Amino acid sequence: MNLTFLRRPSGLQFGGVDVRQLAERAGRTPFFAYDRSAIDARIRELRNLLPAAISLHYSIKANPMPAVVHYLAARVDGFDVASAQEMALALDAGTRPLEIGFAGPGKSHDDLRRAVACGVHVHVESETQLRLVTAIGWDLGVRPNVAIRVNPDFKVTHSGMRMGGGPAPFGVDADQVPALLRELATREVSLAGFHIFWGSQCLHAATVIEAQQHSVELVLRLANGLAEPPRFVNLGGGFGIPYFPGEAPLEVKVVCEAMHGWMSRLREHLPATKPVLEFGRYLVGEAGIYVCRVIDRKVSRDKKFIVTDGGLHHHLAASGNFGQALRRNFPVVIGNRPEEVPSERCHVVGCLCTPLDRLADDIELPEVRIGDLVVVKQAGAYGRSASPLHFLSHPEPIEMLV
Repeated sequence: MNLTFLRRPSGLQFGGVDVRQLAERAGRTPFFAYDRSAIDARIRELRNLLPAAISLHYSIKANPMPAVVHYLAARVDGFDVASAQEMALALDAGTRPLEIGFAGPGKSHDDLRRAVACGVHVHVESETQLRLVTAIGWDLGVRPNVAIRVNPDFKVTHSGMRMGGGPAPFGVDADQVPALLRELATREVSLAGFHIFWGSQCLHAATVIEAQQHSVELVLRLANGLAEPPRFVNLGGGFGIPYFPGEAPLEVKVVCEAMHGWMSRLREHLPATKPVLEFGRYLVGEAGIYVCRVIDRKVSRDKKFIVTDGGLHHHLAASGNFGQALRRNFPVVIGNRPEEVPSERCHVVGCLCTPLDRLADDIELPEVRIGDLVVVKQAGAYGRSASPLHFLSHPEPIEMLV
């Protein structure tokens, strides 16, 4: 049988697959897709640039899709989790308990009991948590491994989200840590380390360098006089990715070169202490896309609206309702016609009955047709899991690792 194949214009390639083919694989839109090769490339970059002694952890909250977590388990040195369910994901992926750190200001008694029973590092963030962990350990007949999460006594600028340096629910204020250490020394727990998370989504190399240097100096002060040195110090991550026009990528090479300075200080004073860096969106954010389909187009008072079957219930961050003070558009393309020249200015909206449901405002795109695939880039982190999936009871999006 002779078959004739019609040549079609090239569609957007993602993970080596045409986005139209991905839509067929998914069976329907909307869907998220995550690219293994992009994740691998980011990890290779870090392994090549980071000092060899640094342990590379993944922060599961960035993207907790089980397939992503299992894929990363063989490629990173450990996980940082913020719930008992994330802890279970990390353990199910085959990660050793002592390579898992459990942080979070609101751990319940059940959370702490499960964490102690599993043997992970519990990052205590208050005197209450320390006392509960001690009592649970006594009840279970085990000696819990704890780290103290420190709310640092320095502030950073140029960070998308600041997680310390002022009044905060996260961690123990740096000036209160010595008293907590004295109490800890009287209890049947093991001090495993310190956790200093100063912020996230930073694209300014000088800020990351300064924050890491301050963090190491803070750890050296807190560890001075301890009977045993901490086994590790988690210095957070903070590495950001560009989302919006005008944003430049973080100069990661510059940041990593500067690490050798504070690494020397750490080796000199705490030679047995392992430095840990945790990364979330930096590992997976640029490795994901969100794809929805155009189901209508209309004109209202001279404004063009492109209506899709997706929206903020799947990707809250892209709608601008997840931490943006002034709404800006994520990168958006028409996936089945990515090479066409923009020819119309329009608003891309979701299917929800709320004016908040906008995926792109006042954007230039090729003439959009019903059935086209709208692709939102930079969608690999804080997408599906950070969105109100049940708002207005629409179907949940599919996820694929390709």
